[in-house]
Amino acid sequence: MILAGDVGGTKVHLALYNFEGGQLHPLRDQKFPAGQFASLDEIVNKFLAGSGDQKAANREEILAACFGLPGPVRDGRLKLTNLPWTLDVRDLSRSLQIKHVFLINDLEANGYGIPELAPDMIYTLHEGDENATGHRGLVSAGTGLGEALLIWNGKKHYPIPSEGGHCDFAARSNREIAMLDYLRNKLKGRVSFERVVSGLGLKNIYGFLRDVEKLDEPKWLCDRMAAEDPNIVIGECAEDGSSSICFETMKIFASAYGAEAGNLALKVLATGGIYLGGGIAPKRLKTMENGFFMQAFLDKGRMSALLQSMPVRIILDDTCALLGAAAYAEARAVEAGGASERAASIQG
Repeated sequence: MILAGDVGGTKVHLALYNFEGGQLHPLRDQKFPAGQFASLDEIVNKFLAGSGDQKAANREEILAACFGLPGPVRDGRLKLTNLPWTLDVRDLSRSLQIKHVFLINDLEANGYGIPELAPDMIYTLHEGDENATGHRGLVSAGTGLGEALLIWNGKKHYPIPSEGGHCDFAARSNREIAMLDYLRNKLKGRVSFERVVSGLGLKNIYGFLRDVEKLDEPKWLCDRMAAEDPNIVIGECAEDGSSSICFETMKIFASAYGAEAGNLALKVLATGGIYLGGGIAPKRLKTMENGFFMQAFLDKGRMSALLQSMPVRIILDDTCALLGAAAYAEARAVEAGGASERAASIQG
């Protein structure tokens, strides 16, 4: 049995897996509001203890555990930026009474999860070359902007974590130059791609269109923005055609997203394609298909033909990071001398 976790700034998603026929099989999972707990240990122990109709897990049956987290992991340690937690695999192993515990970057976990996905959990936005092989890139716009490089060694892809989402935002038009100036004043300095291509970015773009371009913000929209999640409202009203300011917000977002995905494709030479993860793209397929993303992705001058050959795919499964953390935990535990549950499930 494998314990996997996807740890974010607002929620922690935990799951237990076993293997059936070589494939990960979920036993049970649960989401917890991160801010209501003093530590990750407390959340995991509560999950393993079970409640209601969920029986407690037998810790002796847990081969290994892995948690995907935002930020760089160094020597098994990580300090979260959005939570007052500092995590160390050695402390976690003792607290959870699990011998093999691993911490990896959340985009790294997503990278390991891609091979575990069912075919219908991947949506093809751009076909590219059907025989494409080679390195891949992963760009995930959600609460923030995560990026990873998926390096091809001739047999499989190895995820390499990155903090590329924090690179400088590059304006490509007069409108984006004006928006960059607006954000530099608002943020009192530097603007990263994450400030535009993310959930926070949607609100920043909307504010620019409202405050600088003076696009109409009707009272009904203002009321909805105040009462509901603004990002959901912006996305829904853009796609149902009820608000021009929301449509323009998503248009700028999709274009900037495509530009940065194209930047990563060039940097990693992603002849094997680009994957889009995170929570926004799979929920806004209509926006992703409207042409603004792909136009910006391909707009790379002399390199445009190269990018035309690269497939672009959207990850639809929101448990991709959990699957990747579970796959990583099992593989690393085997390397450390443990038995392979995946191999045993095939032989059995």
